[in-house]
Amino acid sequence: MSDAQTEAGDRKKNEKDELSKYLLERLRQLEEHNVRLKEEYKRLESEKRFVENERIRYEREVRKLRSEVERLKTPPLIVGTIIEKIGDGKVVIKSSTGPKFVVNASHVIDDNELKPGTRVALNQQTLAIVHVLPSPKDPMIYGMEIIEKPEVTYEDVGGLDRQIEELREAVELPLLKPAIFREIGIDPPKGVLLYGPPGTGKTLLAKAVASKTNATFIKVVGSELVQKYIGEGARLVRELFSLAREKSPSIIFIDELDAIAARRIDNGTSGDREVQRTLMQLLAEMDGFDPRGDVRIIGATNRPDILDPAILRPGRFDRLIEVPLPGHEGRIQIFRIHTRNMKLAGDVSFEELSKLTEGASGADIKAIVTEAGMFAIRSERREVTMDDFKHAIRKVMKTGIDEGVSERGVMFA
Repeated sequence: MSDAQTEAGDRKKNEKDELSKYLLERLRQLEEHNVRLKEEYKRLESEKRFVENERIRYEREVRKLRSEVERLKTPPLIVGTIIEKIGDGKVVIKSSTGPKFVVNASHVIDDNELKPGTRVALNQQTLAIVHVLPSPKDPMIYGMEIIEKPEVTYEDVGGLDRQIEELREAVELPLLKPAIFREIGIDPPKGVLLYGPPGTGKTLLAKAVASKTNATFIKVVGSELVQKYIGEGARLVRELFSLAREKSPSIIFIDELDAIAARRIDNGTSGDREVQRTLMQLLAEMDGFDPRGDVRIIGATNRPDILDPAILRPGRFDRLIEVPLPGHEGRIQIFRIHTRNMKLAGDVSFEELSKLTEGASGADIKAIVTEAGMFAIRSERREVTMDDFKHAIRKVMKTGIDEGVSERGVMFA
């Protein structure tokens, strides 16, 4: 082979090598470009989805705003009350403007909802019934419903074991085990009246019942039902029992019952007569023609002697439970309850404290325990001593409990 042929072969080989390198480099560049294009495609796809979602969101917002504009452009509706159904889709209503009309009802409204006394919304032009409105209730009534259960339990009530048993039988048992009463064949008590001196635990018992049952608990003070204008108090009573029936099983607790249930008198002021109207509505709701349903009533008063006899009769308050001042053992229990979280010195004797607080109520004992703790804090001590309790008894009971009382506190000989 000549040199010329050898050179030509080498040149072709070099050309092939260079071409191979070029093609490999070009292939690598194209692959990298392809990767970049794929990433760009993914990014564009993501942006496309984002733009699409934004478009959908804006379209929804536009539809919502258009709907709101249309709603605001809708003419107002007239409020009316159904008086009578006369058949053939015709209803007699009394409008809020005064006159009565015979109108048609929309076919989308259930015929069973069109009852006398129901509030409805009327078209302003045709006066046709287009909506059934909920029954109105005073916001004060909704404020009486206890949403959060009290943390008080029966263990927090001392010296009232018999009263707790009677209250549970009359209120708690019919709600938790109604089958027992059906099996025996008797109706459970409808109402319970707690009466006794102030501070003996009547409201505390009601709180314990509220925390124990799963029923709706509605608390009202008697004075809240006394209103300025004629008929307002009776309306509140009606709405109170209406709410209780809607939320049944429920318990209505009327504290300070004597504020509206005092004995009726012949000659009184216009204010007295309005209170009597409220009382008569309460009597009708407690034992009237309309069934009360699964609603229990607990009343509390310090003055049972001034209550009207009509509210005390069976059928309204079937069980009257006296809540007296605690006895010796009861006061010991109450002291133990209120001091269970306190650091007491070794010289504290509940037996002696009970003897020193003869005639004290549960509220008095709670105040004594609080004052004893304050005396210990004032002296910068970490525990409460017997002297602190004696000093507190002297302060709360307003009497000297021993002839050895000094100016600095209670010192016993």
